[in-house]
Amino acid sequence: MKFELDHIYVEDACRDTALAQRVISRAPSVAPVSFVPDGRIVARPLGGVADSFATGKRRMVIMRRRSPFLMACPAGSAKFACCGYLVLALASNCPMDCSYCFLQEYVADNPGFQVYANYEDAFDEIDQLSASAPARHFRIGTGELADSLAMDSLTGLSTDLVNFFAARENLTLELKTKTDEIENLLRLDPRGRVLVSWTLSPHRVFAACEHRTASPSQRIDAARHVLDAGYRVAFHLDPMIAYPEAERDYRELLDELFSIVPPAAISFVSMGGLRMTTGLRAAARRRFPRDSMLVGEDVLAEDGRYRAFAPLRIRLYKILADKLKSAGVGIPSYLCMENSSVHERVFGAPASHPAATGERLATR
Repeated sequence: MKFELDHIYVEDACRDTALAQRVISRAPSVAPVSFVPDGRIVARPLGGVADSFATGKRRMVIMRRRSPFLMACPAGSAKFACCGYLVLALASNCPMDCSYCFLQEYVADNPGFQVYANYEDAFDEIDQLSASAPARHFRIGTGELADSLAMDSLTGLSTDLVNFFAARENLTLELKTKTDEIENLLRLDPRGRVLVSWTLSPHRVFAACEHRTASPSQRIDAARHVLDAGYRVAFHLDPMIAYPEAERDYRELLDELFSIVPPAAISFVSMGGLRMTTGLRAAARRRFPRDSMLVGEDVLAEDGRYRAFAPLRIRLYKILADKLKSAGVGIPSYLCMENSSVHERVFGAPASHPAATGERLATR
């Protein structure tokens, strides 16, 4: 176990599922297991605690998902130049605690760390989607509402996921993480159909913001190990924060990455600036009042999010895009949750159609 839990709750209807049995058998002795009729009740905020979101992270709830598992990426709208990514929601919330995390607002009303025991229903949804468009290649990821690998030593979800995707030629699974919890992956054969991606930040951002995560160096080392085991790898420079020494620190971060992971082996690099809704900004500053990365100059953009002043973030994007280009192997790169005009100013060309971009990234 790499993360601490205060309690594990299992919905009565899920007590005999494979997931519940794995978790119960592997649960640390300090985390009692209780059975409840409805997991949604215990996933709600606890009263009388100073930080119900943080408390929720330490309560694992094994329960049924009552809505579809597949959804479009939040960036997938006409406002943004995006990559056609699909989200597979297998869990909600995360045992790590990054100060900028959008989940502080998004799951504030149900912060319990939910893991869905009926995840095999998701496989039926994927097969139906795949059959509806047999000529398309789909890139599907699990790292939007929860880290893909945090607690994997307890849940073992990666084993079923990798085996499912490895058997399907027109699918790519992306496991997105800030951990180095890769032990289960190293035992499997992904057959080239599973991509593991890491969010990377300079050490100063990691130290200030990314609490209980693996260090940037540990993430890069983990990427090299899964690459050697037959997985594809990618990286997300997101959220990029435009602090005074950012240009130097992000360049040094890419130097470290390229010294460990050959640039030619990198499937893609995404970039995205720190962006916060009014609610998220207030929640983050309330929970992390000493985080210097959250108090930089920002402006309210047209999409209703606070962002670094456009010239600052575009300059940082361009510097990193040039750094990627200088690797000399054509690393695919794209911007996340930026509009087409920003994309064109950074890369000198309009963004590709989302579906085409997603297919290119999935099949590289």
